[in-house]
Amino acid sequence: MTRNKETLLDGDAPYRSTGRRQLSRPARAARNSLLIAFLIAVVLMSRNARAGDDAPEWLRSAASQPASSYAKTVPAVVLLRERNIRVEENGKVTTTERRVIKLLTNEGRSEAAGAVSYLTDTGNVREMRAWLIRPAGTVKKLGKDEVLDVAAAPNDVFNEVRMKLISARDDAEAGAVFGYESIAEDRSVFTQFDWEFQGRLPTAVSRITITLPAGWRAEAVTLNHARIEPTATGSTYSWELRDLPHIEEEPASPRVTAIAPRLAVSYFPPPDKKAGLGRVFRDWKDVSLWLTELSEPQALLDDALAGKAKQIVADSKSELERIQAIGRYVQGVNYVAIQTGVGRGGGYRPHSSLEVFAKSYGDCKDKANLMRAMLKAVGIKSYLVCIYSGDRTFVREEWASPQQFNHCIIAVTIGDATKAATIVNHPGLGRLLVFDPTDDNTPVGDLPGHEQGSLALVVAGEAGGLLRMPATPPESNLLERHVEAVLTPDGSISASLHERSFGQSAAPHRGEFRSLPRSDYVKRIEGWISSGANGARVSRVEPSDNIADGRFALDVDFKAPAYGQLMQGRLLVFKPAIVSRREHLFLTDAARTYPVMLEGYAYTETVKIKLPPAFDVDELPDAVKLETPFGNYSTSYAVKDGSLLFTRTLIVRQATIPVADYPKVRSFFERIRAAEQSPVVLVKK
Repeated sequence: MTRNKETLLDGDAPYRSTGRRQLSRPARAARNSLLIAFLIAVVLMSRNARAGDDAPEWLRSAASQPASSYAKTVPAVVLLRERNIRVEENGKVTTTERRVIKLLTNEGRSEAAGAVSYLTDTGNVREMRAWLIRPAGTVKKLGKDEVLDVAAAPNDVFNEVRMKLISARDDAEAGAVFGYESIAEDRSVFTQFDWEFQGRLPTAVSRITITLPAGWRAEAVTLNHARIEPTATGSTYSWELRDLPHIEEEPASPRVTAIAPRLAVSYFPPPDKKAGLGRVFRDWKDVSLWLTELSEPQALLDDALAGKAKQIVADSKSELERIQAIGRYVQGVNYVAIQTGVGRGGGYRPHSSLEVFAKSYGDCKDKANLMRAMLKAVGIKSYLVCIYSGDRTFVREEWASPQQFNHCIIAVTIGDATKAATIVNHPGLGRLLVFDPTDDNTPVGDLPGHEQGSLALVVAGEAGGLLRMPATPPESNLLERHVEAVLTPDGSISASLHERSFGQSAAPHRGEFRSLPRSDYVKRIEGWISSGANGARVSRVEPSDNIADGRFALDVDFKAPAYGQLMQGRLLVFKPAIVSRREHLFLTDAARTYPVMLEGYAYTETVKIKLPPAFDVDELPDAVKLETPFGNYSTSYAVKDGSLLFTRTLIVRQATIPVADYPKVRSFFERIRAAEQSPVVLVKK
């Protein structure tokens, strides 16, 4: 990557002596003062001229705005976030985007970069450039030689979604201002777009403007904010927000997409000028019809594919077993992004099921479409389902658009005899079993937690529409643990742990086991055990995965010296909660800005500790019982036949807790932490 020459301030050049001594010291001082003043004036004029030449007016204007004060944790502030869209009558769309960011800390240097994506089959980035204004005022300009062109998805076989990147991170420093501008052209399949007014960073000015041909109109839906009225002049519409605060990261908070203000815009040509333009969606039935047109011809069968489907279900004894067998097969198909014709709607059209079957790879919609074809071969009807993966609150009913989705799963029509936790009732399509063929850690009958409870689109022609996805009860996501330990008089313990997890409690454990080499997995388990039993030495780690039943098992043997603390020569103190739970108990901050989003799960543990015969139990913690609308927790202690029996049970329900109720949920977890740190005290006989 080449570097452009940089302008220099006068302070960068060393002083040089002339060697002449002709004037008196006072005279020389006076002359030098005048000379220095003159040179400073010249340099300042030169610097301003050069900065004006190198940095455009919109960048200099944004950079010159009075700076607000921010917390030390804020790495940067966005001074300007702007997008201008011009739509022509033939459907061509030109988008000019500008960003200006002031770096407040050295950690904020990563923000000194810009990116714009484009579709190779319908669009291009005509121009991209950037500038870095250093704290001293020098300007570095970055042009086409500094622009990188990369694939947006590393495993995209056909590489049709690409990105232009420009960066000044290596040269940036706290106090610098980075700005970039890009101009892109496209012929999108949609007459819609959305705009995020900010990410997490505080934003001084954020603006979106669309200019349409005469006689066209635009409509907008405001999300995560009170309605924003546009400034309209003829066919130009502009929406603006100012002084948006920093969105702090908080434990269990909503995603930034559910907090930051967004705008969803649809534009409409006159009725007589639709030919050749993008698809207009007036409601969710329109979206379902369009997606059905794209996908329905792709669920094809031939003798080979139909034969394979029948072979897979040959030993299945029920409808659910047939669905499970085909689901496991499709999960085994390699995931590779292979979009084609994206700008013409190909990003939503699956490849032919015959092609995916023959090559044994595809992306989410390809895998869902293959499963749909295989189910059809064994007499089971199903539908593609468009969903947003990563934020169950992202999709909004008030904006009918396929652009609200980033993932594709499947809904299978089932009879009354089939039972599972992820069944929903559709008013026109009946009972549907929802399944994600791409998530190979979640079997049929379960659904990834981030997809549960979200709005998704069932693609079924005129019968299709938005449907709320199922949410499994906490008891379906249970982790059971049994620990048997022997405590010696010197405080050391030897223990065996047995875990059995189910549903979404099993999914992360299964993913951890599958993604790591055996040695790394063992180290991960050793680190977890040691976090509760300091200095523990693990002698056995035995995982066992039963994905067909949605279960994962783990058995561990370990010893920990000096687990119990000898005090005053006669007391032995230890915590009966020997091993920590792998999910964190969070919510320790005194105040909170955003709601708390809890995931549903259940946990139960029984610990049996053989006590040293030379000691009696002197103190036991009090039993705890907590009951709230969002969760229950209890502990118990008993001594029998020389052993301590400790139990703890936790149930957390999927819920969104408003900020006003934060003290209640915080108190709930604080009391749990206190209970699990409570010690048992033994006294020497």
